[in-house]
Amino acid sequence: MVKNIKPSGRLSLSKIGGFAWNTVEGEGCTVFTRSGRRVRGSVLVTAASSHVYGAKTAELKRDDDTMEVRLDEKAASVEEVKSLGIDVGDYIAFDPRVELTNGFVRSRHLDDKAAVACLVEALRALRSEGLKPAQTTYFFISNFEEVGHGAANGLPAEAGELVVVDMAAVGDGQNSDEFHATLCVKDSSGPYHHGLSNHLRKLADNHGIPYKVDIYPYYGSDGSAFWRAGGEAAVALIGPGVDASHNYERTHTDALTATANWILAYLLD
Repeated sequence: MVKNIKPSGRLSLSKIGGFAWNTVEGEGCTVFTRSGRRVRGSVLVTAASSHVYGAKTAELKRDDDTMEVRLDEKAASVEEVKSLGIDVGDYIAFDPRVELTNGFVRSRHLDDKAAVACLVEALRALRSEGLKPAQTTYFFISNFEEVGHGAANGLPAEAGELVVVDMAAVGDGQNSDEFHATLCVKDSSGPYHHGLSNHLRKLADNHGIPYKVDIYPYYGSDGSAFWRAGGEAAVALIGPGVDASHNYERTHTDALTATANWILAYLLD
């Protein structure tokens, strides 16, 4: 989001979500103005040129004070930028750069586009086969999971179980990988519901769904927000394995298929 317009005509930023600044350095982006105009640009460190700044380019810490957007417009002052319709509070979106290769899906924001894709595909499969969930089921997709209050409100009071579908983080020390669905049994908000988690494991075992089980110490979900808001339903968490979370992410169609099949198994049980 635009935090301020600098005298140089570049934009200082206010971060939304849990990414690190170095993970988006050099990325193309679009500024969405209030009038609907879209302005292209790039995310850069303030000392971007090594021919000008020397070692400072590599050594400068990437943080809220040193990252900015360079606009692809002839605008080199506050007044010229504002004439484009840009102002404080305008949203800025990074380019997703989606590419499919050998079953791998590379893109920004697979957390949580990948999970939404799995939910949509499960619904598509139900419709194509003329099937209905075995229980009354609500699908809830939030735009606010990354800022911590996604499922704090909006779920029906009669819901007895909440199965969250979110990405599974892949990395050193983790059990998850890009080729399996994963059951998260504990994250920064504490353990998820033991009984519901075991039920999902049994379903995966019975249906031959490849899955892993993992714990994420630096992770929260819509289930975390639901519990913090006083929700009483049993909560469990599944999702496809995603490498380099909140960076230039990657998963595999094997993990997406396994997750969609797990959702279907739960819906039909």
